[in-house]
Amino acid sequence: MLIALLAPSIVAVACTGGGGRSPTPSAGSTGSQPTPSPHGVLGAPGLIDEPDPDAAPSGVDTSFLESPPAPAQTPDPDRPIDPSAGIFNLDHLIFIVMENRSFDHYFGTFPGADGFPRDASGAIDVCLPDPDQPGVCHRPYHDTNTIDQGGPHGEIASAIDIDGGKMDGYVRALRAIGNGCMKHPDVYPCTQAHDGPAGQPDILGYHTAKEIPNYWAYAKRYTLHDHMFAPTDSWTLPAHLFLVSGWSATCRDLDDPMSCYSDQKFPGGMWADEGKQWIPSDGGPRPYIWGDITWLLYTHGISWSYYVGPGTCVAPPCEKLEGIETAPVQNPLPGFASVKATGQLSEIRSNTEFFQSARTGNLPSVSWVMPVVDRAEHPPDNIQDGMSWVTKIVNSVMQGPSWERSAIFLVWDDWGGFYDHVKPPVVDENGWGLRVPSILISPWAKRGFIDHRTYSYDAYLKLIEDRFLGGARLDPKTDGWPDARPTVRENVSILGDLANDFDFAQEPIPPLILDPWPLR
Repeated sequence: MLIALLAPSIVAVACTGGGGRSPTPSAGSTGSQPTPSPHGVLGAPGLIDEPDPDAAPSGVDTSFLESPPAPAQTPDPDRPIDPSAGIFNLDHLIFIVMENRSFDHYFGTFPGADGFPRDASGAIDVCLPDPDQPGVCHRPYHDTNTIDQGGPHGEIASAIDIDGGKMDGYVRALRAIGNGCMKHPDVYPCTQAHDGPAGQPDILGYHTAKEIPNYWAYAKRYTLHDHMFAPTDSWTLPAHLFLVSGWSATCRDLDDPMSCYSDQKFPGGMWADEGKQWIPSDGGPRPYIWGDITWLLYTHGISWSYYVGPGTCVAPPCEKLEGIETAPVQNPLPGFASVKATGQLSEIRSNTEFFQSARTGNLPSVSWVMPVVDRAEHPPDNIQDGMSWVTKIVNSVMQGPSWERSAIFLVWDDWGGFYDHVKPPVVDENGWGLRVPSILISPWAKRGFIDHRTYSYDAYLKLIEDRFLGGARLDPKTDGWPDARPTVRENVSILGDLANDFDFAQEPIPPLILDPWPLR
């Protein structure tokens, strides 16, 4: 969930809720470097972006900063597909991250998926109590509206929703905590959201191919994950920190990564100039001083970029910015000491550069693509706008020269307060969180497959590490960047392996070019 605007002045309520060594590139890794950003560091075009050992906290192996590694060897993109090579046939991993939808909300009626519980007659067998209406319970309904109010989705709401595994507290959490539209019902787009036909709050609504046809088309043609859990039982900022680092924390001493402790509410917020969260315009100090995946990518010479709206500030003075921004809570990398220390702030790029790189075949090895405000599907965003954005990204890869060597993962960052019936596993003190939709789109994805294995964002990190880093993990005992994380998430025993979702012996699935606006 992003601390999103209903209108410029309205914030959604529920959002408050060592020894040196030389790197050894992994076999078959790709070091294809994207074209240098013409704008330098977003917001600070004059900033010299180069490795800086002094920017790393105590205990970090700075040998990589003093002698930067060379780019890893680039494989021939025209080499034949080799089924025995598995994921090493892939040169580009692309992660599109949207917001605030549960699995049942989007795919609860998808054929063959672990959707809504059913009774003997096949009817949805769910009815949630409402503390405001004793003796009344609310049932899921087909929500044909593309503007939803959603519900609270922080740690407190998660505990209420799950209710010890009963999965019946969603309405109770909404009544107790509320949402942005309940405070601002007369502000667009809240004016277009409405309850269900029996007065149910729309957290019990579900969508089908009628409202999200492109998402269902991708799920039918490629691979759908029906047990992808959010990495934490909280909101957008912690989820995005887990996306890139496998942890969400606050650090008492910004020169000591061992001072960091798990924080799923306002990680790093104690270092904010104003409010409860640090943002790039604060200028520093950067509050996230534990290791992240870009550190490992850097030490192995692997290219990456994190794409945001062109109006997004990455570093002060936040000047010469044009266009729509990505919210800071969806863009945590500027707050990592590692990104400054490795001289990679310029790899946080305008999303316009993603489309250019997809078109010209210059995508990096790893891409994360973030939406801009109002198109992230965070309620009350119109989901048509979000689906259009996603479709344009997918189309650009499918129409470019790198499609055969690419895998796109489309996922949502948290459940948004919407109903889901599956109790999330507990792997450590931070989660996991409730189920979210996830789709693998690739010519080598198992065709029309529903993967029932258990995943979280940690599986994305594991795939990146296995494909490009020789299996190295974000493990403070081995990665050269010590920290106090409670769990090496990629090694959790119940975590599935996304490499099993590919079939490189099959006939490649052709591109599925879709209309970005199918409902117009």
